[in-house]
Order: sequence, then C-alpha cells, then structure tokens
Amino acid sequence: MIGDVANVEAGQEFSTRRQAHEAGVHRPLQAGICGTKKSGAESIVVSGGYKDDEDYGEVIVYTGHGGQDGAGNQVSDQTLDDSGNAALVTSYLEGLPVRVLRGFQAGPPFAPATGYRYDGLYRVTSYGSKLGIDGFLIWQFRLEAYDGTPTPHVTQQPELPDTAAESEAQTVAGNETPERVTSTVQRIVRSSAVKRQVKAWHDDQCQICDLRIEVPGGSYSEGAHIRALGAPHNGPDTTSNVLCLCPNCHVMLDAGAIVIEDDLTVVRSGQPVGTLRTDPRHAIDLECIRHHRARWRQ
Repeated sequence: MIGDVANVEAGQEFSTRRQAHEAGVHRPLQAGICGTKKSGAESIVVSGGYKDDEDYGEVIVYTGHGGQDGAGNQVSDQTLDDSGNAALVTSYLEGLPVRVLRGFQAGPPFAPATGYRYDGLYRVTSYGSKLGIDGFLIWQFRLEAYDGTPTPHVTQQPELPDTAAESEAQTVAGNETPERVTSTVQRIVRSSAVKRQVKAWHDDQCQICDLRIEVPGGSYSEGAHIRALGAPHNGPDTTSNVLCLCPNCHVMLDAGAIVIEDDLTVVRSGQPVGTLRTDPRHAIDLECIRHHRARWRQ
C-alpha cells in the first residue's frame, strides 16, 4: 500500500515493530525498506542501522540496504539490484510517497525516546552513491517531508554557538575558496496508476521525440495529461487522456508550444515535426486532443 494508512496519523507511536506491522505502517518485522522495484517503496524505518544516515527532521539522508555484517559494519558494496534500494529508486522516478517510521535506536534529536513513531509521508527527491565511512560503496536517498507533514518531535535541541558574537563571526566570515558543486534539479511529478500504466506501455520512451532517459536503476519519463484535470478544463483521469513524454516535451505540451492535430501530427512552435508514436494498447481521446489544441490556438 503506497501512501497513507487508514486510521493512522503522523505522530502515532508503537511500542514494537510488530505493532507497526499490524497497523500496516511498516509490514516487515526486520527489513528497513518495504517495497519492490515494480511497486516502489511503501515505507522505511530510520533506526540508526547505518553509520552514514543523517536525520534533519524534515529532511532525511537515508542509506540503502546491503553489504553489512552482523555487527553493523559495511563489508561490501551496495547495489541497486537490492530490492529495497530498487524500490526507493522507483519511488523517486515515479514521485511516489514513502511512509517514514522512526525508531528509538536512531537517537536524538528526532528519534522517539522509546519504541517507534510514524512520522508521515516523505518523498525521495534525489539519490546517488559514495564511499561510506567504512570505505565501501553505498547508495543514499534524500527524502523530504511533504507539505503538511508535521515536523517530528525533537527530544534534544541541537547545540547552538556559545555566544552571539561567535554566531555572527561564523555568519560573515565567508570562504575565500568556495567549493563548486554541480547538481541536477529534477521536477517531482507524482504518478497515478493511470500514468504508470501509460508509461509502462511505452517503456518510458517519449511519444513525441522518442527519448528514453536512462538513470542508475531504471528509466525516467512523465505521464502528461492532454486535457488538464480540474476546472476549468475538467479533463478525465484516464489512459486515453495521458501521454508518455520526456520532461522537455511535457513542459512544451503544458505550455502550448506543442499541439497535436487530429491525425496525430505533432506541431511544435507552429511547424509539423512528426507524428505521435502510438501503441495498440493505448487509445488516444481525440476530444482531449481538440480541447488542448483549441485552448492554445485561440
């Protein structure tokens, strides 16, 4: 089950993992990640099991599964073939929510004093690999709380500078040789079952430009509604109103830089650029195509 669990609110505490299992918050009694590559991650437990974990409350840097010995030391590399790690990759690619359960073993400031606490829904906003503290390759996943998810209760306040002068000095000192970091920003597009079906039919290949974006652990595409949902457009949330697109083509479709003719000719910036690629399993609603075209050709 992806997302919220009936009758369980963020902040609810459980004495044992079995109680959390029975409530449906986190089903495994031992594994820290619940999910599969196909479905995505249902839930994770933050319990101090990996030395490289970092918990900032509304942001968690979560170390993937695998490569540890019985004493909790990393003795081999982690891989994205591990089912739990693969599940978190899918959650990132599909924009799916992940339930977070914190255990007392993780320690302050955000862990409960005893037992376990359900802390609501987070989303995976990035992931990557690095050499961990023990010298082996690990995969880490950055999770951020959804808007509206309560801030976890703090059991111990973080240490602050001793004096205001020290704080001010640290603030204005600056850095004569600042580190330069290259980063990639990815739009978070939450997938519904309808979008995921369309993307599966097309194997994540854009129906307009044929691009298939390969990333570690899988491929990425976006499900784009042709006729927008909600007022004033009121488009249906059906597979016939969804296209499998790359992020660029998705943005251009949403902004009217791309429109589609009734014969499925793709028109970009007023010029025909090809024909929408189709699949026998995926019927396209021409009324939605016409509504989108009329919206941008007025």
